[in-house]
Amino acid sequence: MKLFDYDKLSEEKKLEIANLIKQDNLQKSNEKYPNLNVKNTFYTCFGKRLIDLFISGIALLVFFPINFFIGIVTMFDVGFPIFFKQKRIGKNGKPFTMIKFRNMTNKTDENGNLLRADLRVTKWGRFVRSTSLDELLNFVNIFKGDMSIIGPRPLPLVYEGRFNRYHEARHMVKPGLDCPLRDPSKIMTWENRLENDAWYAEHISFMTDMKLLWLLFRETLFGKDKATRADGFSEGTFMGYFEDGTVMDSNHIPEKYYREVLGEK
Repeated sequence: MKLFDYDKLSEEKKLEIANLIKQDNLQKSNEKYPNLNVKNTFYTCFGKRLIDLFISGIALLVFFPINFFIGIVTMFDVGFPIFFKQKRIGKNGKPFTMIKFRNMTNKTDENGNLLRADLRVTKWGRFVRSTSLDELLNFVNIFKGDMSIIGPRPLPLVYEGRFNRYHEARHMVKPGLDCPLRDPSKIMTWENRLENDAWYAEHISFMTDMKLLWLLFRETLFGKDKATRADGFSEGTFMGYFEDGTVMDSNHIPEKYYREVLGEK
């Protein structure tokens, strides 16, 4: 049984913990990881964008009736607004606004904090998540140039400044619908995700994108993470790094950080 519950902390306390972890361990993690170079090629500068425009343009036309239907159902399911808008970290750290259909309520606990995602997602929300229908509006961001088909998933602005130099390379390329693990046998943890994103930034190419596009298609239809995603559960929040430089998530925060921000001994 956990002594402290991260999800019950206020957003201010969560941020305090992340800042303490950064202060203690970020430099140690930088020393553990090598430098990484991201190359600019004809494909990364021009070819990838042309493919994104072509695919997203067709997708927006083909999926318009589906998006219209989802919008109507969402209106009756969670009410207005039907869209969820959030600032995300884009290429080179430039923020952009990502739009999705809402699939969670705004229920809070007795302290006014939002409940965990799995307690707020609706039955309809579980369906659109499990079928990835909630991702269809991302094609708007791809068409605009904020995102790409393949690329690291864009993260909320609250994560800024937590990454070591190696993992920060994920922000040197455009974020995407997803960047599937190149080894499908691995479990999607923050450690594996960030390592995979950094690898992608260093090895981005037409062939890499085609391979990952196939893995994304297979994961969307048959993936082992579909049920997990439908329930709104994740591997926790990326908090920073442990003293040994490895990745820390909110499920494994040392007690000393809780005690420090809560004023306990």
